[in-house]
This record gives sequence, structure tokens and C-alpha cells, in this order.
Amino acid sequence: MKKNNSSPIKSYQNKDGKTLYMFRVFLGTDELTGKAKNTTRRGFKTKKEAELALARIKLQVSEGTFKQKSAETYQEVYNLWINQYEKTVEESTFVKTAGYFKNHILPAMGNYRIEKITIAICQKHYNEWATKVQKARTIKSYAKKVLDYAIVHGFIQTNPFTHVETKVKKAFTESVEEGSENFYIKDELITFLEKSKEHLNFKAYALLRLIAYTGLRKSEALALTWNDVNFVESELTINKAIGRGKQTQLYLKTTKTGKPRAIKLDETTLLILKEWNKHQKQQYIKLGINTMKQNQLIFSNTKNEFLQPAQVQKWMYSVQKKYQFKRVSPHGLRHTHCSLLFEAGASIKEVQDRLGHSDVKTTLDIYTHVTKKAKEGAIQKFVSYLEG
Repeated sequence: MKKNNSSPIKSYQNKDGKTLYMFRVFLGTDELTGKAKNTTRRGFKTKKEAELALARIKLQVSEGTFKQKSAETYQEVYNLWINQYEKTVEESTFVKTAGYFKNHILPAMGNYRIEKITIAICQKHYNEWATKVQKARTIKSYAKKVLDYAIVHGFIQTNPFTHVETKVKKAFTESVEEGSENFYIKDELITFLEKSKEHLNFKAYALLRLIAYTGLRKSEALALTWNDVNFVESELTINKAIGRGKQTQLYLKTTKTGKPRAIKLDETTLLILKEWNKHQKQQYIKLGINTMKQNQLIFSNTKNEFLQPAQVQKWMYSVQKKYQFKRVSPHGLRHTHCSLLFEAGASIKEVQDRLGHSDVKTTLDIYTHVTKKAKEGAIQKFVSYLEG
């Protein structure tokens, strides 16, 4: 008599060559479509474990309490979440977020069964991210969002990422340069801009000067048009930014906060902008480009299109390398502007409004990043108070 091999429990090997067990079970007929409903479960370490899970599902089906999951792995839940997330954010934000998942989160967690993810697993991967990438906490927050989505849709009951300890020793420095801070003190900024004027073309110098003296985000500076500048009132309106789309193309979007703001410009920066306006007309007319339009970009490439954001860093690096300056990023110039505003006596509210921070906490975080001069001044005040 032949042995019956019709058991729904099947063995298979994973990518590591380990034998695991799975099964596929009939759940009934869909009343809406008339089609058979089945579910598959895999990843069981023993045949007995698979048999118990199968028996449990059959009992739930017979009692009418079985709830079929539409997503079983982290990857499958992510696929559901990302479709909804895309509808809620700017295209550039979506592209950046999808990059975090593609490069860091999904390679680590994509194949995990959603209900098998533990605090230990989440902590393990956070520790790995913290030693390899700068924005480990940001990556963790996005990884957590997928499990939050899983809770809302009844796939799991709790989110293990909630209990992950983020205060771990990092092998990856969060500074632009090992041991350095991503901003210049007053004298460093003055020298950097002086050398930028000597070493770079006038467009590059004008852009770096503008960012340093306004605290603009790089994306905001590259979206500016001449009708944003009021030379009579010495005022600059910031009402747009550039973003990176799905096909890597650059496009215009709203500012990070979604709100426009108007800030005052100093006299020297205004004069530099006027000078660049003249240079631009002269240079671009030779290329057959008319720059007299009201919505003409202040800073554009030789095709009169958006400058690539990476170009700003390249200009800065060329000056830093030539004169052996500390490495500071374009965002570091914004940080520099903020720090020097505080040093000059500006209030937290004034700085928040000028830099366009939607949350005062962002302003306060930068406020704690005091300059070298402020640190030295504090101890001198302390000594003078005690010994004076």
C-alpha cells in the first residue's frame, strides 16, 4: 500500500541552506468573487511547529474567527505603507524616504515575518545603522512607521521599535570632518568668503555670500528668481525651493514649511547681487539666452536651468581644499548664520522667523551649538565673576 504524501506541510530550504517548513491551506470561497481563498505560511523551524499552526488556522476557520492577513512580511507591509505615504508628502521627500528603505531598511528587515520581529532584532539593526550611516535615528523612525502601519491594520499588536535604545556608541562621525563642527565662527567665515571671492567665479561667490548672510537652505537659494529681490526695500522673499523628483529631475516645490517668508538683506549683499545681475546678463547674452524675464533664476547653469545642488558643495570644497579650511557643508553655512545671529544678540523668535523654522525646537537645538567664542566667553565671565 502506497504511503499518502498529500500532507499540506512541505519542507524547503532558505538562502542559507537551512531546512524550514511551510503549508498552504484552503479558507473557503470568496462570496464576492466566487474564487477559492487560500493562505500560505512559511518559516517554521520544525514540521511539528507547522502542524500546530495549520491546526490553529483550521480551527479558526471552522469557528469563523480567522482573519486573513494581507501582508505577512515587513516588505509586504512596506509596500502597502509606501503607497499611502506617497500621497501625503512632496515628491522630493518621497524619493528621499524611498532611498532610506531601499539602501538600509529593506535589505536588513524586508524578509522578516511581521509578527516575528522583536525588540532584539530592531536593536540589532539600529546598532548596525549607527555604525555605518549618519542618519541612523532618521532611518529608525521610518522603519518604525511601517510597524505603526502594521498595528493600525491589525497585523501586529505592539511596535518593538518603540523600545529601541538610540543612545549607542557610534563609529560613524556626524561631523563633516572628523572632530570638527559643521559651522564656522565669525573670523573663519570672513576668511572663507574672502578666499571664495578670490578663487571662485563671481556667480559661485555671490551664491555662497547670500547663503552665509541669509541662512537660506540650499534648495531655497537655488530656486530664487530676480523678482524675489526687492532692491528698494532691501528685502528677499523666500516662497519656493527645488526638489529632486522620481526620475532624478529637479523641480520647483514649496519651502520646507510650506510657508513663504520675507527677510531683510544687508547693503553689501544687495550690491553683490546687483553686480551678479549685470554679470549674468553679459555672460548669458553671449550664449543666446535672455535673462531679462521677471522669473529668471538668480543662479542657473549655462543652459539657464537649475544648478545641481551638489555643485554648491563642490565650490565650497575647492576653496576649503586650496586654503586648508575646515570642511563645512552648504547647510553648515546656514548653521553658521544661525549661530552668529545668536552671538550678535538676536532673539530666538527673530532667528526662527529669519531661518523659516516651523518648530522653535529646531532653533533651540542650533542655539545649543554655541560658537568657540561663546564657549570661551562663558568661562571668562565665570572667572571674572569669582575673581573680580
